[in-house]
Amino acid sequence: MEICFQFKMSSEESLMELGSGNFGCSHYRRRCKIRTPCCDEIFDCRHCHNESKNSMEVDPHHRHDVPRHELKRVICSLCATEQDVQQHCIKCGVCMGKYFCSKCKFFDDDVSKNQYHCNECGICRTGGEDNFFHCNKCGCCYSNLLKDSHKCVERAMHHNCPVCFEFLFDTTRGITVLRCGHNIHLECVKEMERHFRYSCPICSKSYCDMSRVWEKLDREVASTPMPQMYDNKMVWILCNDCGEASEVNFHVLAHKCLKCNSYNTRQTRGGPASCSPGISQMMR
Repeated sequence: MEICFQFKMSSEESLMELGSGNFGCSHYRRRCKIRTPCCDEIFDCRHCHNESKNSMEVDPHHRHDVPRHELKRVICSLCATEQDVQQHCIKCGVCMGKYFCSKCKFFDDDVSKNQYHCNECGICRTGGEDNFFHCNKCGCCYSNLLKDSHKCVERAMHHNCPVCFEFLFDTTRGITVLRCGHNIHLECVKEMERHFRYSCPICSKSYCDMSRVWEKLDREVASTPMPQMYDNKMVWILCNDCGEASEVNFHVLAHKCLKCNSYNTRQTRGGPASCSPGISQMMR
């Protein structure tokens, strides 16, 4: 009995590892393909389908995403048997994905991602269930590090990234939460910084500590006197950071908020609008 039991365990372990890491696509390592319910075609995964069916070569009227929860059929990559969605192949018995979610119809051999299914989100997430919490107002999962400090924005991730326009809720790329509560791809934030952009593309609030830049602008403004004809010229500004409106002396470089001392402002009245061009120069 002990010998039979050990043989059975060895057989199950071999099927769990057979072909692991050798199949899949650029998105997932898995040992199955999917037959999409929308167009009845075979793809490695839903992302492969979506990239193909939403490319510029496809007629805009025919572009679409696969309805992931409606997936019903998969094809084993080892024996090519088509079957209902399940973790183990009905013919060769191979495990088609070490991580398997029957709710999402999702397979992945790379369990180092620590995948878990969030019932509130309705999809699988990565990073480990113990490391995240679901915010009901934001409608998404956040790191436990943000549990008592993040600013709630209703359905925060249920929109496109304001830079690359990819839908954020089910993206496979890293996301960061800005101070204002808006979400954006981490890669996109870094790209913005390479172009000296430090305000949220959605609400225009500064997303990092700009105090040293404002101090540098103070010195620049003080050392750049305006012509005498502008001595009494006043303009109204709106601060993007605190929302306060102020009437300030006009200056060609930038206008400082009287409440929070931020130069992240926009001119609203009093002559041609100034977009504070000096801020970008201060960051270089």
